[in-house]
Amino acid sequence: MFTISDSIFINAPIKRCFLLSTNIELAGQTYGMKPIEGKLSGMFVAEDRLVWAGWKFGFPQMHESYVTRYEPPAFFQDTMGRGRFKRYQHDHHFYEMNDRTVVNDKIRFTMPLGFLGRLVGQFVLVPYLSKRLRRRLALLKRVAENGKEWPKYLPQQEQAR
Repeated sequence: MFTISDSIFINAPIKRCFLLSTNIELAGQTYGMKPIEGKLSGMFVAEDRLVWAGWKFGFPQMHESYVTRYEPPAFFQDTMGRGRFKRYQHDHHFYEMNDRTVVNDKIRFTMPLGFLGRLVGQFVLVPYLSKRLRRRLALLKRVAENGKEWPKYLPQQEQAR
């Protein structure tokens, strides 16, 4: 099993960071994929199903994920139902520290195809997913800290709270 973990400090309230992390449009920007089935827009919540499609490494990709745990504003988890991995799970932790929000993401995955899959995982996917995870956290920070940008991604009722 491979594990990738990264964290970032964000100068924004924990609830805003959590909700922005569940925004389907922002998630799609991060991973370069589009939702094609299940929940297609807005924010995902407990037990939602999302099917993403896009091109990676010159091949069409499909990734079905389920929100398997949802504990606002501190944690949510998405788990692969179908896709190229043998197993894939992404944990999203949020906590407050010194008037900032810390976002810690952890991805755990295994590959099919035995030894060949482990080589691809180690030398291709770990670096690739690490870069994507860093990009996700940087995008989340930029949007959450920008007073003109984050309201575009949150429902009106959440902005008033």
